[in-house]
Amino acid sequence: MLKRLLAARETLLLGVLIALLALIATRFPGFVAPANLANVFNDTSPLIILALGQMVVIVTRCIDLSVAANLALTGMLVAMLNTVAPDLPIAVTLLVAVSSGAALGAVNGLLVWKFDIPPIVVTLGTMTIFRGIIFLISDGQWINAFEMSERFTQFPRAVILGLPVLGWIAVLIALGFVVLVTRTPLGRAFFAVGGNPHAAVYTGIDPGRTQCAAFIISGALAGLAGYLWVARYAVAYVDIAGGFELDVIAACVIGGISISGGIGSVGGAVLGALFLGVVKNALPVVNISPFWQLAISGAAIVIAVAFNARATRTKGRIILRKAEHAA
Repeated sequence: MLKRLLAARETLLLGVLIALLALIATRFPGFVAPANLANVFNDTSPLIILALGQMVVIVTRCIDLSVAANLALTGMLVAMLNTVAPDLPIAVTLLVAVSSGAALGAVNGLLVWKFDIPPIVVTLGTMTIFRGIIFLISDGQWINAFEMSERFTQFPRAVILGLPVLGWIAVLIALGFVVLVTRTPLGRAFFAVGGNPHAAVYTGIDPGRTQCAAFIISGALAGLAGYLWVARYAVAYVDIAGGFELDVIAACVIGGISISGGIGSVGGAVLGALFLGVVKNALPVVNISPFWQLAISGAAIVIAVAFNARATRTKGRIILRKAEHAA
């Protein structure tokens, strides 16, 4: 029975999420109103976007600690671009954001691939470098709402069928990732490299190149999230999304993506992000202190790691049973 529950990780997480919403509804029924749930999903959309990018990185046995710094840097770049060219089409702004984020992700990927530096060291370093670049190009100044064009700030806020564009972008990216990881050679390569990189080589897969591709995808999504974040909140500054990389990793871990690589799903990443989004939005409403918010999030991470370890544990098989008894 336990094995079946572990196998249906997404189903279990969905059940926990529904139970959490039901518990919150007993204290504050308005929270589960459709309009409010749409707002919660919209608030969580940047986390979903970044968690999906982080998922493919973690699946390949890597980690990207620079996603929030990438978001902040690309957000500052497009905000500065908007102050210089306020009439620039949104499509061009999106292209600049995604391209800039992908370029920053490529820096991480190439350092891991070509120089064989541990991913945690590379991304810890680039996280600091990206934050420093923001300070250098902005001179520590903020870009506020009155300096941004209306077209720039209104795009992610426009409502379509009851959900802002930001939320629809998260939905489309999630659907695209389902196709990527289940229907493309690159998606299968991510899991092959994470499962057994040595065996992947014999199938013609280059582990370093595949990991580099994962970092580029993660960077591109961070760049996109950078524009969406800055436009939605109408402000850009050095410390934007500070510490957000920890939420991104937590969403992946809670969603069942194994830190050791090779295991994970799009549904798990999305549900993990939604779980954190509900916790962060609901607990203040029911008058739970910030300490307990952190405690609940931390407990969820520890439980998720324990489940991941139990699910991925392989039982050893004794080959020389007679020798074992003789010993």
